[in-house]
Amino acid sequence: MVERILEVERLSVDIQVPAGMLRAVQGIDFHVDRGETLCIVGESGCGKSITALSLMNLLPSSAIRSANKLELDGQDIRNLDERKMSDLRGDRIAMIFQEPMTSLNPAYTIGNQLEEAMLRHRNVSRSEARDRAVFLLEKVGITGARGRLKQYPHQLSGGLRQRVMIAMSLMCGPDLIIADEPTTALDVTIQAQILHLLADLQREFNMSLILITHDLGIVARVADRVAVMYAGEFVETGSADEVFNRPSHPYTQGLLNCIPIPGKTKRGAHLGAIPGIVPSLIGYMEGCHFASRCQFAQDDCLRGDIAFRDAAKGGHEYRCVLSPAETARNIKKASAA
Repeated sequence: MVERILEVERLSVDIQVPAGMLRAVQGIDFHVDRGETLCIVGESGCGKSITALSLMNLLPSSAIRSANKLELDGQDIRNLDERKMSDLRGDRIAMIFQEPMTSLNPAYTIGNQLEEAMLRHRNVSRSEARDRAVFLLEKVGITGARGRLKQYPHQLSGGLRQRVMIAMSLMCGPDLIIADEPTTALDVTIQAQILHLLADLQREFNMSLILITHDLGIVARVADRVAVMYAGEFVETGSADEVFNRPSHPYTQGLLNCIPIPGKTKRGAHLGAIPGIVPSLIGYMEGCHFASRCQFAQDDCLRGDIAFRDAAKGGHEYRCVLSPAETARNIKKASAA
């Protein structure tokens, strides 16, 4: 039987700003099973990082989080106070933040920062925590691990700092790790190493992983399931195979068309692009959030809430008024043009 680690229903995050109420996340549903990788993908500003921070309850004080269900391994975490939530962070749920250059405290050694989580959540001695830190630094591919414990973050490269962040997230053996664009600040060769490392560690420790990214190449390599996010809501969800091979929402199709294909994209040819700009998320938005940028938009797209519909069996869903057959015809016409 599949073990469900995280279950989320109707998660919303509203943030009060001078111009009004910013509806950053708007009623999203998703789940993560034991050992599974869920990738949340979308443009910058669509709500991916706010979704991650809401799961950790690390939102700014001006933000209001609500959900019909928010369960971690069967435990309701919606209304936990800060003390109880801090008991979970770093223990049963951990996060790898986006910027390795600033995620580590420059005033403390690597060893101090690695040992802190285990000393906080486990009844162990400092020497036991240090041994665990050395073990995990070696696991993430850092040589001379014991000597690294005395170093400060500024003495490490960006790739090494990110490996330290991964080791830190593993100190207490969490059920779920959230990785918020963990390779954004790294060069391409280091990106590949970090992704392979995460995948290997996930298999070894049987962890669940939520990977947040805007890079569809990363998604194609590591995802079991994909949630495509646009303007605060999910517009398509399903297995990586279904979403990549049978994209059903016009936004997903647009994202995939922006990826140059070796051997098919001609030198000097224009790269794909999605026209228009992301709409403002301040206030209530009726209809499809993508309608103003969609070449297939019609009158029905501008009215009411657009419900999810099945694109195929196995949980592949998309938020659009067009049927799968209509979507397929539109894709064919667009490709021919």
